Amino acid sequence: MTDPAVNPMTTSSSRIDFNTPALQRKRRLRALKDRLTKWYVLVGGLAVLATITLIFFYLAYVVLPLFSGAELTEREAQTPAWLQHAGKPLLLAIEEQNQIGLRISDQAEAVFFTLASGAELKRVSLPIPAGAAMVSLQQGLPGSGLLVAGLSDGRALVFRHSYKVSYPDDKKTITPEIEYPYGEAPYLLDEKARPLEHVNVSAADGQLLLAASTGSELHLLQLSESENMMTGEIERVQQRIALPQLAEPIKALYIDVQSNWLFVLNGRSHMDVFNLRKRTLNGRYELAQDASTEVTASSQLLGGISLLIGDSRGGIAQWFMARDADDEQRLKHIRDFQLGAAAITQIAPEERRKGFLALNASGELGVFHSTAHRTLLIEPVAKGSDIFALSPRANRVLVEEGNQLLPFRLENEHPEISWSSLWSKVWYESYPEPMHIWQSTAATVDFEPKMSLAPLTFGTLKAAFYAMLLAAPLAIAAAIYTAYFMAPGMRRKVKPVIELMEALPTVILGFFAGLFLAPYVEAHLPGIFSLLLLTPLGILLAGFLWTRLPERLRQRVPDGSEAAILLPVVLLIGWFALGMSPLLESWFFGGNMRMWISNDLGIHFDQRNALIVGLAMGFAVIPNIYSIAEDAVFSVPRSLTLGSLALGATAWQTLTRVVILTASPGIFSALMIGMGRAVGETMIVLMATGNTPIMDANLFEGMRTLAANVAVEMPESEVGGSHYRVLFLSALVLLTFTFVMNTLAEIIRQRLRGKYASL
Repeated sequence: MTDPAVNPMTTSSSRIDFNTPALQRKRRLRALKDRLTKWYVLVGGLAVLATITLIFFYLAYVVLPLFSGAELTEREAQTPAWLQHAGKPLLLAIEEQNQIGLRISDQAEAVFFTLASGAELKRVSLPIPAGAAMVSLQQGLPGSGLLVAGLSDGRALVFRHSYKVSYPDDKKTITPEIEYPYGEAPYLLDEKARPLEHVNVSAADGQLLLAASTGSELHLLQLSESENMMTGEIERVQQRIALPQLAEPIKALYIDVQSNWLFVLNGRSHMDVFNLRKRTLNGRYELAQDASTEVTASSQLLGGISLLIGDSRGGIAQWFMARDADDEQRLKHIRDFQLGAAAITQIAPEERRKGFLALNASGELGVFHSTAHRTLLIEPVAKGSDIFALSPRANRVLVEEGNQLLPFRLENEHPEISWSSLWSKVWYESYPEPMHIWQSTAATVDFEPKMSLAPLTFGTLKAAFYAMLLAAPLAIAAAIYTAYFMAPGMRRKVKPVIELMEALPTVILGFFAGLFLAPYVEAHLPGIFSLLLLTPLGILLAGFLWTRLPERLRQRVPDGSEAAILLPVVLLIGWFALGMSPLLESWFFGGNMRMWISNDLGIHFDQRNALIVGLAMGFAVIPNIYSIAEDAVFSVPRSLTLGSLALGATAWQTLTRVVILTASPGIFSALMIGMGRAVGETMIVLMATGNTPIMDANLFEGMRTLAANVAVEMPESEVGGSHYRVLFLSALVLLTFTFVMNTLAEIIRQRLRGKYASL
């Protein structure tokens, strides 16, 4: 017999050898797999971090040029021979292609010259009547090319400089010309034949309006064109407009784009505004802040709505007509700019943007943008010069100083963007007050870009708020019940079904919300609100009745399966609420709840509104929050639950004081991930809202989010343009917001984990 004290496993004949070649190979292979997995996870994680970092820096690389200033590069000065005896300059201009310049002098001669060398190309003598001289010259609205010359005999000559492009022998040729669209004969404005010291012209809707002044006296002449149906000839009818006369000498005249207003700058710093429709004085306005300041230069901004007023202290103010509290149009002081301390001598507006350049008596040139309220450049260019030209593309500047022409190259790509225009209220032309507005494109170049990201950011947070308002309570409550109370068999069926909801494409949800849910909710508003009110009450009532049932009936339902009983209850409440909707609407809201909301409550109602977004996007966010929160609650050690119950706590006390606290880091992470999903959602908010970029917390108003705006407008934007880069800035704002939210969420999660880890 074998001695029982001897363990056969310890004998040398039955000992297991763990150092065989096969086991050694297996251990080496396992170690290799561990190292490969370690490096794979490490490299993959670093690659993800590097990718996110590169995305951030690429977005910043595209966005940074928006906030760069202007740059002025001087080129070689020119001293053309023809300039020696050319007379006093009244106008200096550059054509579209930056190849030809124009100079008009008080000798009534227009000289076209090459911009590259200053050589004379063509000289045109204006058809001035014998014995008359050119006294004044004024350009019409910026970009129109229309000019009017005031003569010494009380007449005014209207002409235009144009440049025709041809390709003889496949070579591009630009031919400059002086055109007379209203005839070569000057128009008589002052019947006393006095010199016209100041003139202006406006052409709109087949009418030509000429304005002139002699001393403090105004002269207005309106020309209406009509075509003879029989002969096809153009007939012009002249009509004089009488306005109240002024007491002080006139300095400048301006007519708005629609010929509604005549702005008369007179005295030291006064502006009289006349209503040309009513032919009355609208008001007299003081332009200077103190009596020692005098207006020294003025101009109209692109579009003819705004006036730029330069003074003797280097200040430049923007004014335009806007409605005041009593709904009357008044001249409003909008914003100010500063160019050194010397008097402003000339202001030149851009022809395609709301920017302008100004020159002061010290020879400093300033580059500004009105809407962005931005000073982009101040640089000395010449001393003793009071005239310069800006090209239509705003990339060339030509300064005349003595007998020299000083050409400059101007780089100013994105003047219309500033932090204030993106995030602060801006007073746009003709608006009654400063506002947040997003309107990136329009039909004409006169458009003032409105690129405020504030309404888009507000819309993003609004959509996320209403989505989370629906999704967070439902998802968290469902996760807690599923993980803590529900029977295991039922949990294995319910959880996959809810998680399967996440597989639904958001474009399908958006399509469903926009085409079906939005009109259905509009037609059943009383039923929808009744459903939101009756559902929790019905569930509480069902629970109360359940506790009053005989115990033998309640014991037939397995523990944790009671939730199945609520399904018919919820369906019954939904059927009742929606079925009663027409009756409720008829009883309480006069048969139309939408009209009652709009008319009686004064709340604007859009069919595709925040309520629809909340329902649709909340449905899309619920699976994310539910899945993570349910795993967090279910992962709470069973020993903690049993220990709490063993100490006498009820199931509800155990849930609220042990389980939820322990799972709080995971629940918080679920909420943050759901919030991130709601903020970045695109297709649902694109299809289920009106895409109106407004700042209104109204539940029945639509919105436009940053993500939806990028999706809508990126295909239409010009690559490298301001609009294009602002859309990239929108993406950068989204990325930064997500990064900040995730960072804060991780910090809070770590603190919660450290606080409740001892449970």
